[in-house]
Amino acid sequence: MNRIFHARITLGQYLFLLLVSGMAFWALWDKHIILALVMVIILLLSIEKLIHTTYTITSDGLLVLYYGRFMRGKTIPLVEVTGVEQAHSMSLFGFKLMRCVLVHHAGKTEALMPLKESEFLNVINKRVNF
Repeated sequence: MNRIFHARITLGQYLFLLLVSGMAFWALWDKHIILALVMVIILLLSIEKLIHTTYTITSDGLLVLYYGRFMRGKTIPLVEVTGVEQAHSMSLFGFKLMRCVLVHHAGKTEALMPLKESEFLNVINKRVNF
């Protein structure tokens, strides 16, 4: 059975969307059409990626990373996974600013941000049998 995990959207990503939409509004207001068009395209691509990013663990033993229609995804065989760990970037006043799950495979590392990290880790650990 395939398990699909959706990606978490962080505060920084929300702030990026707010900044780009503000720049697009300003460019339209001041009649800078080319700049407004570029900002709207960046905004649409970003929203598409944020909404449609999923991590699927298939019954075939694959981890499929899907980043939306306009970005290239990745497929990682679970037999190549050498380690999975939770990590965070840094903490400020006791708050962790960015949490992620690091998946080590074939000499590479992927940083994933699933919505339900503990379930994602449990499913990966069951399928890989560490």
